[in-house]
Amino acid sequence: MKYTIKHRTWYAYAEAAPVCHNMLHLAPRDMPRQVCSDYRLRIVPEPAFIMRRTDWFGNFVDYFSIEGSHNGLEVLSQSIVRLSPPPKLTPSESLPWEAVVRQSTPEASAADLSVYQLTLRSPRVRPSVQLRDYALPSFVAGRPLLEAIIDLTARIHRDFEFDPKATTVHTPLEELLRLRRGVCQDFAHLAIGCVRSMGLPGRYVSGYLRTTPPPGKPRMVGADASHAWASVHCGPLGWIDFDPTNNALIGESHISIAWGRDYSDVCPIQGVFVGGGEHSMGVNVDVIPADEKAA
Repeated sequence: MKYTIKHRTWYAYAEAAPVCHNMLHLAPRDMPRQVCSDYRLRIVPEPAFIMRRTDWFGNFVDYFSIEGSHNGLEVLSQSIVRLSPPPKLTPSESLPWEAVVRQSTPEASAADLSVYQLTLRSPRVRPSVQLRDYALPSFVAGRPLLEAIIDLTARIHRDFEFDPKATTVHTPLEELLRLRRGVCQDFAHLAIGCVRSMGLPGRYVSGYLRTTPPPGKPRMVGADASHAWASVHCGPLGWIDFDPTNNALIGESHISIAWGRDYSDVCPIQGVFVGGGEHSMGVNVDVIPADEKAA
């Protein structure tokens, strides 16, 4: 599949702001099954300073500053991404989950350290007894890890209701366990908290999900959205991504942007501004397959 992705974010200020500084995670990653052939960024008003670097996890990060009075800000990114089908996996042939726990240690090499760091607590995901208790029914003794992950994904999908009004970005996982409702970000954090509480490496993935309209209906422009899912290191199989919001391993509709310990590492747009008074913001994402015309 080939996609054109448009991501537009805009801010309106009640009063003029003299300066703002921002950090973006909007450029899609290049991976064995995903290639970004074009990435363009347009910012209004024009920044006084802009640069790009690669962060600790290999994500592309854009930084910019606006150093003049402005009453609003618009950030528009446009990317062209080609995806290949994910490899076919036989869950029963993955290692027992206990074996992967034993392999996820800091003793051997720098490569092992990059995996081990994702077994530890992070700002928004802290392993706990409560998370381990929730995960345990999926992680019976000797079970192949991928089978356990597929079972955990299905349980989260069944037990939790999608509700964009139930949580905020600051809702702790203990509260999410009580509420049993939230959004994709919450469910990704929950899945990562579960696997880390079992001693396994888990990481947070930020990206996009192409939505499919009902039969006979046109695709709604702007109906696609930023999405989040989780990834677990499965020993020799490497990192396997899974989407508890949709009860699925990722496929050709999932486009990866960035990954890290949790949302705090890969927030699409974050920054600070001086003044401006009260402000409002909006986000519009459009994931356009190659066989459709861009709006």
